[in-house]
Amino acid sequence: MTAALVAAGLGIIPGTAQAADPVPVAAGVAEAIAKAATSEGFHSPADRTIRTTLPAAAAANGKANAKTAAPQTAQSAQTAAAADAAAAADPAANPALAVDVSGTSYTAHGIELTTLITSADFALDVVIDWGDGKTDTVTAQGTTELHHSHTYDKSGEYQVKVTVTDTANAVQAANGGAFLTPGSDFTPHTPTRLLDTRDGTGAPALKVPAQGSARVKIAGNAAVPAGVTAVALNVTVTETVDSGYVTAWPGTGYDRPGTSNLNYTAGRSVPNLVIVPVGEDGYVELYNGGPQPVDLIADVTGYFTRASAGGYTSMTPARFVDTREGLGAPRGKLAARSAFTTRIGGLQGVPQGITAVALNVTVTEPQGPGHLTAFSGSGPVPTASNLNFVPGQTVANAVIVPVAADGTIKVFNGSWMPAHVVVDVVGYYSKDSKAAFLPFTPFRTLDTREEAYGWPGGRFRAREYITQGFTPEAATGVEAYVLNTTVTETGGTGYLSVAPSPHPLPAEGGPAAPTAPRPGSSTLNWTAGETVPNLVQASDGDHGVITFWNQGYQDADLVLDVFGVYQSK
Repeated sequence: MTAALVAAGLGIIPGTAQAADPVPVAAGVAEAIAKAATSEGFHSPADRTIRTTLPAAAAANGKANAKTAAPQTAQSAQTAAAADAAAAADPAANPALAVDVSGTSYTAHGIELTTLITSADFALDVVIDWGDGKTDTVTAQGTTELHHSHTYDKSGEYQVKVTVTDTANAVQAANGGAFLTPGSDFTPHTPTRLLDTRDGTGAPALKVPAQGSARVKIAGNAAVPAGVTAVALNVTVTETVDSGYVTAWPGTGYDRPGTSNLNYTAGRSVPNLVIVPVGEDGYVELYNGGPQPVDLIADVTGYFTRASAGGYTSMTPARFVDTREGLGAPRGKLAARSAFTTRIGGLQGVPQGITAVALNVTVTEPQGPGHLTAFSGSGPVPTASNLNFVPGQTVANAVIVPVAADGTIKVFNGSWMPAHVVVDVVGYYSKDSKAAFLPFTPFRTLDTREEAYGWPGGRFRAREYITQGFTPEAATGVEAYVLNTTVTETGGTGYLSVAPSPHPLPAEGGPAAPTAPRPGSSTLNWTAGETVPNLVQASDGDHGVITFWNQGYQDADLVLDVFGVYQSK
């Protein structure tokens, strides 16, 4: 069966599940979310309390002095009694009134607030201003500790203030701090080259040595702002003379993870989308894990900041374009040095008004070498590329593309020969989407070559699928996971599909879950002997479960690395 037919999802036959133990995955995700989310917070100690004597005490004193000048009615007697109480108020009677406030978070948008009140034994009114126009009001008595939670609708910095009022003594105490949400929103960027070691763009015109790295300036480069938390890069390795891998990480001050972002073999140019946190110095680093020097290229396609921008909404992967069938574009190969325009917004459940779209773009049956570039439907062709290919090769790559106001994108064939193009949509970014990106220190959840990852099932069997439970009970509001999928030790031609499972994981000792429907979309394609990576922004559906399908007719091995999560709470 040819790569083209495989990518089309033809020749479907029934398969059986290979169920992995979900406990290590869910536990690892829970730990990663907690660690990433609690990296932000504030503490304002009690000695920063601002005390205020309420002006109402002086006014009440004036009323009390004036009450003897007029005859008393029943109503005026009641007013006079209140005035007498207010006149007796003494701010000095509660001299220790103070507030200690701490804000921490365990989710992308959520804050856990701890308020320590020091006070004499008086009734207190407490108002919590979350800084987003919302408040909570409670009562307390004397010295006490209060705990409250709040979820922000969007990423950003919020001024949190706690005000404690002792009405009996006409004194008020306030304290608070600035809370920065751990989650970040996405801003699309016209694909722009930040690094090319072949010509000296962004670094000296020298190959990256074996076990060496190239530093890529992100913040303040190509209009990417300071304060950027993470960046979406299309990384390409080229001029390879041996096998190896590339790892992206924040660089200075961070340990290089043991995971990889893309793998390569001799003589091949391999691209992959990378979403990586940006170091405090505004750089990321690309490590060459191979035994020989290589050239590296990095094109920015978007970035994440804590300023309110575009949140993410995941989808079950849906095919929008297939030039072999005339779906979403004219039927027939995309001509050399030309582009087609296709509409995304307003179709197949994608709303109008989105700012960017997450795609999986596949080229198949190319008649010559070249590259594809996906870009906004209203812009010129960028100089950057999204994937590279050679004659006859089927190559897929994840792409994040800005969307024009009319909901369209374009795909350009940079080859001098025609090729077929397939486009699958996996999610989109919009002002109305609430899920923010929370990056992890990358960790591996599965390697079918090793039982150390809780996988007893051997190789990734042909025409079958592996099911993994991702979302732990403690993780709320998870929209999607950012994964790197790698297929290796391939015995023939095939492709990988990733989709949420329509069924929950079976209970321990219970019957197996029903067979999931076979997806019609593709995530990555391979031929015999290849090692192929691709980034996946995968929804875990209603049950917190993701399935990984080997759509080929020979066994292979599968490696999964988790890089982060989109979370709406």
